[in-house]
Amino acid sequence: MPKTSGVSTATTKASPAFGSELRRWRTLRRVSQLELANRAGTTQRHLSFMEQGRSHPGRAIVLRLAESLRLTLRERNALLLTAGYAPAYEETHYDAPAFAPVREAMERVIEGHLPYPALVLRRPGRVVAANRAFSVFLEGCAPHLLEPPIDLLRVMLHPEGIAPRIDNLAQWGRHVIDNLRLLAVQSPDRRLDALVQELAGYVPEAPADQADQTYLGFAVPMRLRLPEGELRLMTALTSFATAVDVTVAESVLESFLPADAESAEILAARDRLAAERDEPRLLAGL
Repeated sequence: MPKTSGVSTATTKASPAFGSELRRWRTLRRVSQLELANRAGTTQRHLSFMEQGRSHPGRAIVLRLAESLRLTLRERNALLLTAGYAPAYEETHYDAPAFAPVREAMERVIEGHLPYPALVLRRPGRVVAANRAFSVFLEGCAPHLLEPPIDLLRVMLHPEGIAPRIDNLAQWGRHVIDNLRLLAVQSPDRRLDALVQELAGYVPEAPADQADQTYLGFAVPMRLRLPEGELRLMTALTSFATAVDVTVAESVLESFLPADAESAEILAARDRLAAERDEPRLLAGL
Protein backbone atom coordinates (compact mmCIF):
# COMPACT_ATOMS: atom_id res chain seq x y z
CA MET A 1 0.00 0.00 0.00
CA PRO A 2 1.55 3.31 -1.06
CA LYS A 3 -0.30 5.35 1.55
CA THR A 4 -0.57 4.82 5.26
CA SER A 5 -3.14 7.55 5.71
CA GLY A 6 -5.53 9.32 3.40
CA VAL A 7 -6.83 12.85 3.17
CA SER A 8 -10.50 13.46 3.78
CA THR A 9 -12.80 16.00 5.36
CA ALA A 10 -15.09 13.34 6.77
CA THR A 11 -16.30 14.03 10.30
CA THR A 12 -17.02 11.57 13.08
CA LYS A 13 -18.41 12.19 16.55
CA ALA A 14 -16.26 14.77 18.30
CA SER A 15 -14.12 13.54 21.15
CA PRO A 16 -13.87 15.44 24.46
CA ALA A 17 -10.14 14.71 24.22
CA PHE A 18 -9.73 17.67 21.85
CA GLY A 19 -10.06 20.27 24.58
CA SER A 20 -7.53 18.60 26.85
CA GLU A 21 -5.11 18.04 23.94
CA LEU A 22 -5.39 21.65 22.88
CA ARG A 23 -4.75 22.81 26.43
CA ARG A 24 -1.80 20.39 26.76
CA TRP A 25 -0.12 21.71 23.62
CA ARG A 26 -0.79 25.32 24.59
CA THR A 27 0.82 24.68 27.99
CA LEU A 28 3.82 22.94 26.41
CA ARG A 29 4.31 25.87 24.06
CA ARG A 30 3.85 28.33 26.96
CA VAL A 31 1.25 30.34 25.08
CA SER A 32 -1.67 32.11 26.75
CA GLN A 33 -5.22 31.69 25.52
CA LEU A 34 -5.24 35.27 24.31
CA GLU A 35 -1.99 34.93 22.38
CA LEU A 36 -3.04 31.67 20.75
CA ALA A 37 -6.46 33.07 19.87
CA ASN A 38 -4.83 36.06 18.18
CA ARG A 39 -2.46 33.83 16.24
CA ALA A 40 -5.27 31.55 15.04
CA GLY A 41 -7.69 34.33 14.17
CA THR A 42 -10.32 33.58 16.78
CA THR A 43 -11.40 34.96 20.16
CA GLN A 44 -10.16 34.06 23.61
CA ARG A 45 -13.76 33.24 24.58
CA HIS A 46 -14.12 30.77 21.70
CA LEU A 47 -10.76 29.20 22.53
CA SER A 48 -11.76 28.85 26.17
CA PHE A 49 -15.02 27.16 25.19
CA MET A 50 -13.10 24.71 22.96
CA GLU A 51 -10.71 23.80 25.76
CA GLN A 52 -13.65 23.25 28.12
CA GLY A 53 -15.48 21.07 25.57
CA ARG A 54 -18.35 23.56 25.38
CA SER A 55 -17.76 24.36 21.70
CA HIS A 56 -17.25 21.93 18.83
CA PRO A 57 -14.35 23.24 16.68
CA GLY A 58 -14.61 23.34 12.91
CA ARG A 59 -11.95 21.59 10.88
CA ALA A 60 -10.47 24.89 9.67
CA ILE A 61 -9.96 26.28 13.18
CA VAL A 62 -8.36 23.02 14.31
CA LEU A 63 -5.83 23.35 11.49
CA ARG A 64 -5.19 27.03 12.29
CA LEU A 65 -4.65 26.22 15.95
CA ALA A 66 -2.29 23.36 15.10
CA GLU A 67 -0.27 25.60 12.79
CA SER A 68 -0.20 28.40 15.36
CA LEU A 69 1.15 25.91 17.94
CA ARG A 70 3.90 24.86 15.47
CA LEU A 71 2.83 21.22 15.56
CA THR A 72 4.41 18.74 13.18
CA LEU A 73 2.21 17.35 10.41
CA ARG A 74 1.86 14.08 12.31
CA GLU A 75 0.78 15.99 15.42
CA ARG A 76 -1.68 18.06 13.38
CA ASN A 77 -3.27 14.87 12.06
CA ALA A 78 -3.54 13.55 15.62
CA LEU A 79 -5.20 16.76 16.82
CA LEU A 80 -7.71 16.55 13.96
CA LEU A 81 -8.58 13.01 15.01
CA THR A 82 -9.31 14.11 18.57
CA ALA A 83 -11.74 16.68 17.15
CA GLY A 84 -13.48 14.00 15.09
CA TYR A 85 -11.92 14.77 11.70
CA ALA A 86 -9.89 12.62 9.37
CA PRO A 87 -6.18 13.44 8.90
CA ALA A 88 -5.36 16.29 6.53
CA TYR A 89 -1.83 15.21 5.59
CA GLU A 90 -0.91 12.04 3.75
CA GLU A 91 1.97 9.81 4.80
CA THR A 92 3.45 8.33 1.64
CA HIS A 93 5.77 5.34 1.91
CA TYR A 94 9.33 6.15 0.84
CA ASP A 95 9.30 3.36 -1.78
CA ALA A 96 5.86 4.23 -3.21
CA PRO A 97 5.77 5.14 -6.92
CA ALA A 98 4.11 8.46 -6.08
CA PHE A 99 7.10 9.37 -3.92
CA ALA A 100 9.63 8.72 -6.71
CA PRO A 101 10.25 12.40 -7.67
CA VAL A 102 11.00 13.34 -4.04
CA ARG A 103 13.06 10.20 -3.40
CA GLU A 104 15.13 10.73 -6.55
CA ALA A 105 15.73 14.38 -5.69
CA MET A 106 16.96 13.44 -2.21
CA GLU A 107 19.24 10.76 -3.61
CA ARG A 108 20.71 13.14 -6.20
CA VAL A 109 21.60 15.56 -3.42
CA ILE A 110 23.41 13.00 -1.26
CA GLU A 111 25.10 11.47 -4.31
CA GLY A 112 26.34 14.90 -5.32
CA HIS A 113 27.87 15.35 -1.84
CA LEU A 114 30.56 12.75 -2.60
CA PRO A 115 33.36 12.29 -1.63
CA TYR A 116 31.87 13.29 1.74
CA PRO A 117 29.27 11.22 3.62
CA ALA A 118 25.62 12.19 3.29
CA LEU A 119 22.35 10.43 3.98
CA VAL A 120 18.59 10.78 4.14
CA LEU A 121 17.18 10.28 7.64
CA ARG A 122 13.66 9.68 8.87
CA ARG A 123 13.71 11.44 12.22
CA PRO A 124 15.09 10.88 14.70
CA GLY A 125 17.73 8.53 13.24
CA ARG A 126 16.43 5.94 10.77
CA VAL A 127 18.66 5.78 7.69
CA VAL A 128 16.59 5.77 4.50
CA ALA A 129 19.34 6.29 1.91
CA ALA A 130 23.07 7.05 1.98
CA ASN A 131 25.94 7.61 -0.40
CA ARG A 132 28.89 5.25 -0.48
CA ALA A 133 31.06 7.53 1.68
CA PHE A 134 28.69 6.77 4.57
CA SER A 135 30.31 3.31 4.75
CA VAL A 136 33.11 4.91 6.79
CA PHE A 137 30.64 4.89 9.71
CA LEU A 138 29.72 1.25 9.27
CA GLU A 139 33.20 -0.27 9.50
CA GLY A 140 33.64 -2.47 12.54
CA CYS A 141 30.02 -2.17 13.70
CA ALA A 142 28.32 -5.19 15.25
CA PRO A 143 26.04 -7.01 12.78
CA HIS A 144 22.90 -6.30 14.82
CA LEU A 145 23.47 -2.54 14.35
CA LEU A 146 23.60 -2.98 10.57
CA GLU A 147 20.31 -4.81 10.20
CA PRO A 148 17.84 -2.67 8.24
CA PRO A 149 16.54 -0.20 9.08
CA ILE A 150 19.85 1.15 10.33
CA ASP A 151 19.62 3.67 13.17
CA LEU A 152 22.32 6.33 12.78
CA LEU A 153 22.24 7.36 16.44
CA ARG A 154 22.91 3.83 17.67
CA VAL A 155 25.63 3.30 15.05
CA MET A 156 27.33 6.44 16.34
CA LEU A 157 26.91 6.05 20.10
CA HIS A 158 26.44 2.35 20.84
CA PRO A 159 29.57 0.72 22.33
CA GLU A 160 29.42 -1.91 19.56
CA GLY A 161 29.18 0.78 16.90
CA ILE A 162 31.87 3.35 16.10
CA ALA A 163 31.78 4.93 19.57
CA PRO A 164 35.08 3.27 20.67
CA ARG A 165 36.78 5.00 17.71
CA ILE A 166 35.40 8.48 18.46
CA ASP A 167 38.15 10.24 20.39
CA ASN A 168 35.86 12.97 21.71
CA LEU A 169 32.85 10.76 22.40
CA ALA A 170 31.98 12.49 25.67
CA GLN A 171 31.82 15.99 24.18
CA TRP A 172 30.42 15.14 20.75
CA GLY A 173 27.98 12.53 22.06
CA ARG A 174 26.53 14.90 24.64
CA HIS A 175 26.03 17.49 21.92
CA VAL A 176 24.03 14.93 19.89
CA ILE A 177 21.94 13.92 22.89
CA ASP A 178 21.22 17.55 23.82
CA ASN A 179 19.81 18.13 20.33
CA LEU A 180 17.71 14.98 20.67
CA ARG A 181 16.40 16.17 24.05
CA LEU A 182 15.36 19.45 22.42
CA LEU A 183 13.40 17.50 19.82
CA ALA A 184 11.74 15.51 22.62
CA VAL A 185 10.69 18.74 24.35
CA GLN A 186 9.23 20.16 21.14
CA SER A 187 7.41 16.94 20.21
CA PRO A 188 6.86 14.83 23.35
CA ASP A 189 6.92 11.10 22.67
CA ARG A 190 7.57 8.24 25.10
CA ARG A 191 9.59 6.35 22.49
CA LEU A 192 11.80 9.36 21.95
CA ASP A 193 12.25 9.77 25.70
CA ALA A 194 13.28 6.10 25.92
CA LEU A 195 15.78 6.58 23.09
CA VAL A 196 17.31 9.61 24.80
CA GLN A 197 17.68 7.62 28.02
CA GLU A 198 19.25 4.68 26.16
CA LEU A 199 21.76 6.79 24.24
CA ALA A 200 22.68 8.89 27.29
CA GLY A 201 23.72 5.66 28.99
CA TYR A 202 26.31 5.02 26.29
CA VAL A 203 28.06 8.39 26.54
CA PRO A 204 30.51 9.13 29.35
CA GLU A 205 30.66 12.43 31.17
CA ALA A 206 33.26 14.83 29.83
CA PRO A 207 35.96 15.83 32.32
CA ALA A 208 35.62 19.50 33.23
CA ASP A 209 39.11 20.34 31.94
CA GLN A 210 38.31 18.80 28.52
CA ALA A 211 34.80 20.16 27.98
CA ASP A 212 35.83 22.78 25.42
CA GLN A 213 38.87 21.16 23.83
CA THR A 214 37.08 19.87 20.72
CA TYR A 215 35.23 23.02 19.69
CA LEU A 216 36.21 24.80 16.49
CA GLY A 217 34.65 28.02 17.70
CA PHE A 218 31.47 27.44 15.68
CA ALA A 219 30.83 23.69 15.75
CA VAL A 220 31.59 20.45 17.59
CA PRO A 221 33.36 18.11 15.15
CA MET A 222 33.41 14.36 15.44
CA ARG A 223 36.97 13.00 15.72
CA LEU A 224 36.93 9.50 14.26
CA ARG A 225 40.02 7.28 14.23
CA LEU A 226 40.71 5.52 10.92
CA PRO A 227 43.70 3.48 9.69
CA GLU A 228 44.67 6.51 7.57
CA GLY A 229 44.53 8.94 10.47
CA GLU A 230 42.00 11.05 12.33
CA LEU A 231 38.85 12.11 10.50
CA ARG A 232 37.37 15.36 11.81
CA LEU A 233 33.83 15.98 10.61
CA MET A 234 31.15 18.61 11.11
CA THR A 235 27.48 17.93 10.40
CA ALA A 236 24.79 19.91 8.62
CA LEU A 237 21.06 19.18 8.47
CA THR A 238 18.61 20.17 5.74
CA SER A 239 14.85 19.86 6.20
CA PHE A 240 11.84 20.58 4.00
CA ALA A 241 10.10 23.69 5.28
CA THR A 242 7.11 23.57 2.88
CA ALA A 243 6.31 19.87 3.25
CA VAL A 244 2.66 18.80 3.14
CA ASP A 245 3.36 15.06 3.45
CA VAL A 246 4.30 13.48 6.80
CA THR A 247 7.14 11.45 5.28
CA VAL A 248 8.70 14.52 3.68
CA ALA A 249 8.25 16.59 6.83
CA GLU A 250 9.97 13.95 8.95
CA SER A 251 12.87 13.51 6.51
CA VAL A 252 16.16 15.36 6.78
CA LEU A 253 19.33 15.34 4.72
CA GLU A 254 22.39 15.01 6.93
CA SER A 255 25.75 15.82 5.40
CA PHE A 256 29.19 15.51 6.93
CA LEU A 257 31.85 18.07 6.05
CA PRO A 258 35.60 17.79 6.65
CA ALA A 259 36.82 20.11 9.37
CA ASP A 260 40.39 20.22 8.03
CA ALA A 261 42.43 19.51 4.89
CA GLU A 262 43.66 16.14 6.16
CA SER A 263 40.11 14.89 6.63
CA ALA A 264 39.13 16.10 3.17
CA GLU A 265 42.03 14.20 1.61
CA ILE A 266 41.23 10.99 3.51
CA LEU A 267 37.67 11.03 2.21
CA ALA A 268 38.74 11.96 -1.32
CA ALA A 269 41.26 9.11 -1.41
CA ARG A 270 38.67 6.64 -0.17
CA ASP A 271 36.21 7.73 -2.81
CA ARG A 272 38.80 7.40 -5.58
CA LEU A 273 39.38 3.78 -4.52
CA ALA A 274 35.63 3.17 -4.44
CA ALA A 275 35.30 4.59 -7.95
CA GLU A 276 38.15 2.39 -9.19
CA ARG A 277 36.32 -0.63 -7.78
CA ASP A 278 33.20 0.59 -9.59
CA GLU A 279 31.19 0.70 -6.38
CA PRO A 280 27.68 2.20 -6.68
CA ARG A 281 27.48 5.83 -5.63
CA LEU A 282 24.55 4.99 -3.34
CA LEU A 283 24.55 2.23 -0.74
CA ALA A 284 21.98 -0.54 -1.12
CA GLY A 285 20.15 -2.62 1.46
CA LEU A 286 19.74 0.04 4.14
